[in-house]
This record gives sequence, structure tokens and C-alpha cells, in this order.
Amino acid sequence: MRIDLASAPGHQERPNEDWVSASIPASGGGVLVVLDGVTPPRGDDGCVHGVPWFTARLGGRLTELSGSRRDMPLDQVLAESVRATAEAHRDTCDLSHVRTPQATVVVVRWDAEYVEHLVLSDSVLLLQAPGGEVTAVLDDRLDRIPREVLCSVAATDALRNAEGGFFTAAADPAVAARAVTGRTPRGRVRAVAALTDGASRWTDTFGQGDWADCLAVLRKEGAQRLIGRVRAIESDAARPSARFKRHDDASAVYAEL
Repeated sequence: MRIDLASAPGHQERPNEDWVSASIPASGGGVLVVLDGVTPPRGDDGCVHGVPWFTARLGGRLTELSGSRRDMPLDQVLAESVRATAEAHRDTCDLSHVRTPQATVVVVRWDAEYVEHLVLSDSVLLLQAPGGEVTAVLDDRLDRIPREVLCSVAATDALRNAEGGFFTAAADPAVAARAVTGRTPRGRVRAVAALTDGASRWTDTFGQGDWADCLAVLRKEGAQRLIGRVRAIESDAARPSARFKRHDDASAVYAEL
């Protein structure tokens, strides 16, 4: 088994709001967890802790439960992790605020029989078959919303964790039912990769290659090099900023099973 991961902040003067972890439980198999903390607009979000605190709490709980509770499906793992994280700051923060700290989620768990996955919001999961074919597992609800709508804070807030909008892991465990989930026989998966949108933009925004090309960069050059490629493209002043910001926190993890 080979696992390679990297994460880089969008700006050196701001904390990285992503979370990336990989674990190999004593019971065998493995777990990958990738979160992309949602940077709130300027102004109140009802929380005294902030997004990095939230992603660390949620990511740690997801990693622990995914590895220790093999009997618990990943949507239940997410629901319990969201509940536990909410309880950790319910007494100090307004969890009903629409911009309470939240994150996109990718969880992958495998054993000798199956590879399970869960994707919520716009981080990307890639599954590679033994023959080399690559399948992207996406939750594309955010991509269906017109860019001009997302330019409005009020309009985005109205669609956040709402019917007809998009969903992220925040304070309501019920959001776990909105995640894209599935499982694949272990023999049909050679490698997996997960990327936050700061790294996946190499393919889905900048069009430098398809998902198979992206996974090939991860395999041959490593996660840090993929992020470096993204940063080099972003540094081109002639290129418009991607999705409202030129640089974003970028994280990637690749595992050969």
C-alpha cells in the first residue's frame, strides 16, 4: 500500500482551512478523509472558534469513527461526527446561523472486500480500476447554481443547506443523507484519490487534463507536485481568477490499495 498526501494554504498569512488524513487501522484496510472548510463572507457567522477549529474537530472524529466502527455505514459516521462536533460548541456558538462553520467532505474506507465512499459538496473522489479507467465521484449540486447567483452573499445563503441548493457538513447531522455514497468490490479498485477544489481545479477549471491525467500526475509526481502545478497556473496574471479567488487552500491524497 502506498499513500501520498499534501495540503497548502491559499495564502501564507491565513490559516489552511482544509483537513487531510489517512489511517491504516489495526484491523486492516484503510481510511482517507478530506475536508474543505468553507470560508465565510466577511461578517458574523455565529461561532467564536472559526473554520480551522471546526474542520480539525470534524476531520478527527470522521477519521476515528471510520476506522474504529466498521459496522457503521459512512453516512452514519458522518451524521455522528457532525453531531459530536456540534455538541462541542453548542453552548458557546449560534449553530442556527446559516454560515456556521461548515465543510465539504470526502471519506473513503476499504477492507479486503469493499471500497466504500462518501462525497458531500464539491470536493472530488477518483476511483481507478485495475485496467486504468478512472471514475470521478462528484456531488455537482453547487455546480448547477449559476455563477451570477453565487456572486450574491444573500442568494448563496438562501441556497446553503436548503432544497434546490447545495449541502455541506455544518451543524445538522441530517445532512449526511444528502451525501453521495457507494461501495465497490475491492478487486475493482487499484487506486483512489481525493482532492479539494483548490487542487481539482487543475482539471475542472484550468482544463490541463482529464481526471485520468490528474490521477496520473498524483501517481507519478505526487500530491505536492500537483498542487505546485496549480499554483503555477494561478500565478499567471493574464488568467482570470478561478471561482472568485485566485488562490485557494489546496489538498490532495492518493492511495494505491
